[in-house]
Amino acid sequence: MRKKLGCLHAHHSNIEYIEQIFQKNKEIELIHFVDPGLIHQVSKGVTELTYKIREQIQWMASCDLDAILITCTNYIVLLDDCDVHALSIPIIKMDELYFELICNERQPQIILFTNPVTVEGTMTRLHQYANKQGKLIDVTVKVIEQTFDLIMQGKNKAYNEAILYTLHHEAKEQRQLSVAQLSMVNAAQQFEEKTAIPIMHPLKALGTVVENFSYVAFELTE
Repeated sequence: MRKKLGCLHAHHSNIEYIEQIFQKNKEIELIHFVDPGLIHQVSKGVTELTYKIREQIQWMASCDLDAILITCTNYIVLLDDCDVHALSIPIIKMDELYFELICNERQPQIILFTNPVTVEGTMTRLHQYANKQGKLIDVTVKVIEQTFDLIMQGKNKAYNEAILYTLHHEAKEQRQLSVAQLSMVNAAQQFEEKTAIPIMHPLKALGTVVENFSYVAFELTE
């Protein structure tokens, strides 16, 4: 019997990425939930959103899902303040899979963002994860300014071009490059194809566990 995996996204553009990575896994049925409004509230400095995220997760859990995958770090940060431990299904936090890749890299790294609002939450969780794993990481954060609005306006080509330009520029530093947001993966993949320079990203991290996802999903949430 196929497992039902509910995926919670901050933007509809993330759906194609998750569909792409799971396309060969016939044992998983993906059900997508998108709530871009929450990100707009976070960007306005609204902090009391834990009730909303708890309500969203509980609604998803009531849809006969076997597990929930959260692709947005802002959601995950809010979720940490919510009491959702009573749920009978596991919650997989995509950023933790990505953090594992970063923590396994010994050389200095550059992590790129387009959305400045996600930086603090992501980096706080990354350092907490690294400390918990007993890993030392050498990371530099850089934000591609005035770019995130492009993807929110549906200007995907301009968005990807801005990221590609930055990747080419930062590659000169000869440090491991990484893009922190799922919306940046398309540009990262294009860059890899043209240059053969590997770029770490959340989707690549998810791809490492898809083969045994039904098993790993439950293991990750223990």
